[in-house]
Formats: sequence, structure tokens, C-alpha cells
Amino acid sequence: MTAPRLHSLQLRLAVRLAALFIAGSAVIVGFVVWRAYDTAGTLADRELSLRAADLAQYVARGPDGTAQLALPPALREAYGAAPDADIFAIRGQDGRLIAASSEAFSSVVERWPATTEHASYFHLPGIAGRAQDYYGLGVSIDSAAGPLSIWVARAAGASALVHSMIEEFVFDIAWVIPLFMLMALAIAILAIRGTLRPIRDVSEIAASIGPSTTSVRLPQAGLPSEITPLVSAVNRALGRLEQGFTVQRQFTANAAHELRTPLAIVTGALENLDPSPEVEKLKTDVARMNRLVAQLLSVARLDAIALDVSGTVNLNQVASETVANLAPWALAQGRTIAFLGDDRPVVVGGNAYAVADALRNLVENAVVHAPPRTEIAVTTRADGRIDVSDHGPGVPAEDRERIFERFWRGKATPSNGAGLGLAIVVEIMKAHGGKVWVDAASDGGAVFTLAFQPALAPAPRHSIKLR
Repeated sequence: MTAPRLHSLQLRLAVRLAALFIAGSAVIVGFVVWRAYDTAGTLADRELSLRAADLAQYVARGPDGTAQLALPPALREAYGAAPDADIFAIRGQDGRLIAASSEAFSSVVERWPATTEHASYFHLPGIAGRAQDYYGLGVSIDSAAGPLSIWVARAAGASALVHSMIEEFVFDIAWVIPLFMLMALAIAILAIRGTLRPIRDVSEIAASIGPSTTSVRLPQAGLPSEITPLVSAVNRALGRLEQGFTVQRQFTANAAHELRTPLAIVTGALENLDPSPEVEKLKTDVARMNRLVAQLLSVARLDAIALDVSGTVNLNQVASETVANLAPWALAQGRTIAFLGDDRPVVVGGNAYAVADALRNLVENAVVHAPPRTEIAVTTRADGRIDVSDHGPGVPAEDRERIFERFWRGKATPSNGAGLGLAIVVEIMKAHGGKVWVDAASDGGAVFTLAFQPALAPAPRHSIKLR
């Protein structure tokens, strides 16, 4: 389990609920078991009290004035059927034994003090050498013959059936409690997931926000009230961020636009000067500045204007025209450009002008990095790809993703680049639903690939935002 997962609010709540349910299950099961045994003991005590009251009811004075026990036939048979299971002894107010179920028990009771109206319970480990244990009570009850001290007891195993029935009932019910708790825990976890779902949705939206989507705001509907202030604060921060990006983009566009006229004047003036090494150097510097201004203007346009990529593009035609336009410039730099087109038209969905702009940036980048007197090859493929290969130093593997970042320049990059060309290519390819990547050429150098989607399902209109 990863560290972020350990810090998950959902996991924390689920663990705490699980601990609470486990503890609750243990307490409830323990209480049910305790209550069941306590109830069994209470029933046994109640039965002994009722038996003592029944015996007192049938004690009366005989013709000779002495107290006598006259049990009805049903009770006499009940006590006679199990003489060792249920025993009793009755003494009068004077301490004389009135009746007893067995001589062994009467001899034990004779040594005991008289009972009171509050029942007292006792335990007999055995009577007259018997291994049978007894549990009973002694209580004083008024009768027709006067106050009586009555002791009744039952063998320990006589209530086994009752206890077994109670235990069976308890354990049949006890296992349902943890099952019910597990079901409740599962429902609680699902409820937690449902409650946190809006937060996950907001997190996904927040993760998608970047410099190109600063107008997006996080929704507050359905969020817990504890989270709403945080989301509101983030939205306010996004508003300030959007304002800052807008100011930055406006400044970039305005600065580039204001530089065009002075640079055009300087370029024209340089053309009228007599050739010299210094003039050629100035021309090179001004050309580099013109290219930078052109890229900045391109960035400004891409930031503000929606690009229509719903048309179709013949990659062979775009590539051949781009090579033809850049060939003179490449020759002036001491390089050549070769076009290797597919035999059949390669048609993809997109915007021809944007595709030409992306390809032009790749070719210019290849010319800058290729050694003098080498060739740059532009190849179109039937599957909707364009390869631009050179014989330069290539791109190290660790830099093959970073080179597409805005204004990124490697240590070995010539100083006449601003780091905008490849970033523009990335955004154009994203708008077309395609990709751009770089690999090492088989014979040295680098191979940049533009991969487009087929023209069967043209892409919708996109607004390109440069990051």
C-alpha cells in the first residue's frame, strides 16, 4: 500500500468504523451472553421461590394441633419421581422439623439457623456422601400453621435442559450480530465513498487545470460544508492566477507586435549597407530576433484564437510546400533538405496552416542543429506520420521529454534559439489529437515524428493554449 493511500480520508474513516464495529460487536455479544446466563439464574431463583411458596401453602395444623404438610397427589408424585433432583425441608417456628424430602437433607438443615423473610441462597457440594451438588434457597414464609423456615434445593444438573436451550438460543443469535455489524460496516463504507465522490471529482478537475485552462473553476455543489471554504479559496486563487496569465500574454503579444516595425526598419537598412563581416553578423542577429518575434506572435495567436481542425490535410502536399519554402534558407545555412513523400496522398484530419507551422518549426530546428554540408530529410508515411531527421548530435534520452517544454534549452543548444518552437509544435499536435516525439536516428542524429489521426473522423474545434 502506497504512502498516499495510507493517508486517505476514506481509508482512515473505514478503519475507525471497522474498529468501532468490532468493539461494538464484542460488547453486544458479551452483553447478550451475560444477560442470558443471568436470566437463566434468575429463572432458577424464581422457580425455587415458587416452590417454597407452594410448600408453605400446604402446611396446616392437624387435629392434634401440630403443623403438618399435606401435598396434593400431583406435587407428591413430582417430588417422588426424582427424589435426588428436587429436595426440601420445612421447620416450624419452634425449630421442629415438620417435613423433609430426605433424611440426609433434614439432618443438614437441623444445624442451620432459622431463615428470614429475605431469601438466602446456598450451595451444597453433596449430601450423605453423594457426589451430586445442589443449589437452593432458604426463606421464612407465613402459613396457616404460622411462620415456617423452608429450604428448597435442586440438583446442579436438573436445569441442564433449560441452560442448554438458553445457550443454544444465545449462540444462534450471537453469530448474527457480527454479520449484521459487517453488513452495517459495508454500508457505511459505501456511504463514505458516495460522500467523498464529489471531492474526488473536484480533485480531478483541479488536476486538469493548467496555464491553458485557468478559466476553469472548481464546482462547489454537493460538497460537504467543511470543504466548501477551501474550494472557494482555491477558486479565488485561480481567478488571480488567470488575471496574471492574461496580463502576461497581453504583454507578450504587445511587445512582439511593437518590435516588428523597428526590426523591419533595421532589416531594410542592413540590406542597403555594403557587404562586410560586421554587416553579415548584424543580419544574422536581426534574423534571429525576427524569428523570435514571429514565434511570440504565434504564441499569442494560439493563446487567443480557436483553431479549426475539422478539415482534411494532405501531408504530402504540406510537406513538399514546406520543404520548397525552407530550402533556400537551408542552403544559405550550408544544409540541404530532401523530401521523401509516400506514393499515395496521405490525408489526415486537421488544419493545413497549423500543420505547416508545426513542420516548419521542426525543419528549422533540424537545420540549426545539423552540421554544415549535411542533409535534413522530411518523410511522409501512409499511416499519417511525418518524420524529420538530421545528422546532428541527437537528443539525450533524459532530455527527450523536456525539450518540448516552453523556453527549455539544453546545455548543447546553440544560443540563437528561444525554446519556443517545439512547445508550439506540441500544442498544435494536441489540438489535432496527435502526438510528437523524438528518437535517435539509426545513422546518428535525431528523428522528430508528427503522428496524426486518420481523416475518417475529423477532430472538433480546439482552442490551443501554450503551456
